[in-house]
Amino acid sequence: MQKIKSLMARQGLKSPQESMADLSPVENLRIPSKEELRELREQPIDPQAEQEIIDSIEEVYFSNDSFDMVQHELEKLPPELNLQELEEYRDKLKRQQAAVSKKVADLILEKQPAYVKELERVTALQTNLQLAAVICTNARRQLSMAKEGFTEASLGLLSNQRRRQLLTGLLKSLRTIKTLQRTDVRLSEMLEEEDYPGAIQLCLECQKAASTFKHYSCISELNSKLQDTLEQIEEQLDVALSKTCKHFDVSHYTKVQLAYTLLGKTQTAMDQLHMHFTQAIHNTVFQVVLGYVELCAGNADTKFQKMQYKDLCTHITVDSYIPCLTDLCKALWEVMLSYHRTMQWHEEHDQHETTPTTDGAAAAESDESVVDRSYVKKKLEHGLTRIWQDVQLKVKAYILGTDMSNFKYDDFIVVLDVISRLMQVGEEFCGSKSEVLQESIKRQSVNYFKNYHRARLEELRMFLENETWELCPVKSNFNIAQLHEFKFMGQCRSPSISPSRHAGSSTSPAQGELSLFEQYLQEGNPFEMHAEQKEEETEDVLASNGYESDELEKSVYQDYDSDSDVPEELKQDFVDEQTGDAPLKSASRETIRSKKKSDYNLNKTNAPILTNTTLNVIRLVGKYMQMMNILKPIAFDVIHCVSQLFDYYLYAVYTFFGRNDMVQYFLITMLLFESTLVCLCILQYESSGLGLISSRLRTTLNRIQENLIDMEAAGENATVHSAAEDRKEKVPSPHLSQLVVLTNSGTLYGLAQRVVATESLVFLAEQFESLQSHLDTMMPAAKKPFLQQFYSQTVSTASELRKPIYWIVAAKAIDYEQMLLLMSSVKWDIREIMSQHNVYVDVLLKEFEQFNKRLQDVSRHVRIPLPVSNVLWEHCIRLANRTLVEGYANVKKCSNEGRALMQLDFQQFLMKLEKLTDLRPIPDKEFVETYIKAYYLTENDMEQFIKNHREYSMKQLANLVNVCLGSHINKKARQKLLAAIDDIDRPKR
Repeated sequence: MQKIKSLMARQGLKSPQESMADLSPVENLRIPSKEELRELREQPIDPQAEQEIIDSIEEVYFSNDSFDMVQHELEKLPPELNLQELEEYRDKLKRQQAAVSKKVADLILEKQPAYVKELERVTALQTNLQLAAVICTNARRQLSMAKEGFTEASLGLLSNQRRRQLLTGLLKSLRTIKTLQRTDVRLSEMLEEEDYPGAIQLCLECQKAASTFKHYSCISELNSKLQDTLEQIEEQLDVALSKTCKHFDVSHYTKVQLAYTLLGKTQTAMDQLHMHFTQAIHNTVFQVVLGYVELCAGNADTKFQKMQYKDLCTHITVDSYIPCLTDLCKALWEVMLSYHRTMQWHEEHDQHETTPTTDGAAAAESDESVVDRSYVKKKLEHGLTRIWQDVQLKVKAYILGTDMSNFKYDDFIVVLDVISRLMQVGEEFCGSKSEVLQESIKRQSVNYFKNYHRARLEELRMFLENETWELCPVKSNFNIAQLHEFKFMGQCRSPSISPSRHAGSSTSPAQGELSLFEQYLQEGNPFEMHAEQKEEETEDVLASNGYESDELEKSVYQDYDSDSDVPEELKQDFVDEQTGDAPLKSASRETIRSKKKSDYNLNKTNAPILTNTTLNVIRLVGKYMQMMNILKPIAFDVIHCVSQLFDYYLYAVYTFFGRNDMVQYFLITMLLFESTLVCLCILQYESSGLGLISSRLRTTLNRIQENLIDMEAAGENATVHSAAEDRKEKVPSPHLSQLVVLTNSGTLYGLAQRVVATESLVFLAEQFESLQSHLDTMMPAAKKPFLQQFYSQTVSTASELRKPIYWIVAAKAIDYEQMLLLMSSVKWDIREIMSQHNVYVDVLLKEFEQFNKRLQDVSRHVRIPLPVSNVLWEHCIRLANRTLVEGYANVKKCSNEGRALMQLDFQQFLMKLEKLTDLRPIPDKEFVETYIKAYYLTENDMEQFIKNHREYSMKQLANLVNVCLGSHINKKARQKLLAAIDDIDRPKR
């Protein structure tokens, strides 16, 4: 036992009792002394009672080691102490202590063998440990010797190499970190160079490298800095994207798109691009209009910058309206051209990228790019309409912001041309019909054109009332295409194309087929062409002194015998005045030569006959057509106004030289002569279907007078207010200038003025005919019947005015009353056949010769065209022939020899007359011959003759009955024939 204790003491171990002494007071309380143990062993043992005593111990005694049992028991004491109770409680605690102590002692005795056995094992372990210590000491000594001899040097080398490798890696990492720290400088340089793809690529690589070195504390700050830099790059990239909206650059846009592709934000970029285009349109138009408003306002202290765009447009002045509109369209063109080139870039880019791939990863990327391309394509296509709608709304606000009713015509045409060009741009841009622009410009155009047309009609009336009907000298090759107002027809053959579209296409035909976006893809602007074109326009239509040159004047005579200068109508045998048709048989060369003198223009070129007023009307028509060509929606209104110009001109010519003269001459004839020969001739004209005014012409004149002429303008008796409103659309009837004298026989009663007036109207009608196809293409389908009716009932009647206008000259130029007097003095009841004609025939022929000479005198001042000379000769011959019939009808007595003398006189008249005129056949030749032959008819034939020949007057027919058949028939038969004549004449009354 002593050996164990000594061993335990050497190892620092304690005996169980000593170990127990080191326990806490509670544990110490639980260990009984030897005497107590002995007493406990001597006491009788009742395990159940002992267990009950242990169970009665409070749980708190087993709670923890720091439990203070003394304090616990003292706190349990009652306020008033009872000795007996205390002693009883003390005995209870002792019993509990004894039971616990006994239990502990039993447990110690029970585990004693195991304790001894374990103590032996510990002792053996200690022995082994001492042996191991000796072995380790020896090993250390041996290792120390080896270290000193060999290992220390070798391992030192290996250690240094390892440290070197670690330090090298560390240096590389530090250099990379240093590079990353300096990346922001390079990124700034790349952004300044607009190398956005390179900057993003570098930033992404830096972020990837930073994630590799995230275990360094300095990298966390660098990572956040790189993220900020990337966001800054995206902001600058957005700014760069917005720049492409106004000035598209392929290389610049390619960089931007590549940068967004690297960021994986292709779709976002497209959304941003459309937002920038919308903003660009707004900013562009606002800045353009603001610049002009501030320029025109001068020093006016008005806060224009804070105004809305719509309100700003109302401050544009008239002088700055067109320049501002042009600049506005130029700026919007640049925006739309940028969008067009953007779409073009994506189409080309998509074609290059659509290549087949076999790699799986590449195929996945390709699928993603296909989705992006599809999104971009749809977005761009939808954006076309949206952008054009924005453009239309901005231009609409500008158009409606100013009242253009008082604009000059040329300025308004420029506005229409610019808007038309803009609508053409819209049609090529997105296929839009530009309803917004059309409606806005239509509102302005209707308002403008209504005022403009009213002013032009008043101006035309002023021109007509001051017109002296002198010839306006123009070149022989003059045509309306030479006038400025009709230049657009040469530039634009199709009415659906703006006049400006082909302004520069005269150099190459292929260029005209290109769209505006193709023509001006790289440079130029379609809205810059108007000013350049206007400067280049020249007009050379007037001849000098009536001739184009001295050489041309000489050639008129030198080449007169050639056929080259003979008009086509002169190459015909004759022209039927009723149908205008020529015979199929061609004329011989001699016939042509003999008929050249019928056109009284030996000293004039075949230049068109027109006046300054005619030229003014043609120019007005050209201006109206320009407006109609540019603005299709008001085409019908414009054509209606064009027709009113022609109507008013036609009505004025008829009023000046047709209606007024005829009424005046009727009155003079009735006052000066008891005979009503002239009136009789007119009645015979009408009855024979050869009336001076056709029913179609009369209808046209009545329509013009009813719809266009304000008949109440001269008086002050306006009826009601509504009638006054209707009169606003009408024009007062014009009055002939007092400078025009139509009563002078020396000038053939103003024949020169009549020729100029009438032929200028015919020339105007010919120009309208040449424009019919163009007007027809412009006219809406529903309104085309109006145009057809205008041409068939109005334009085509212009030449019909020749008859009533030239008739008065023919009626006054020949003294028909003198011829009647001479015929009345001739004896027709002779008994022998005469071989000499009567004097009245020579007098009449002399009158015709004098008339021919006076025609030539007039032709020295004004060329008398062949149709005019034919009408004049036709009127004169008809009046002469009808005068002959009237003279024969005045005969009281006539023999068969007298009838033969009538035939001889008429044949002499015809023979001499045919030498004076080329008109064939002679008008009313059959009218006279038939009447003379009627003297030979029997009673039955005379009755049939009266029924068939209603062109003769009642007096003329009655004379045939009384003079020719008077001695051969009885009174009853004569009364029967006279009754038949009266029955025929009754419906005419």
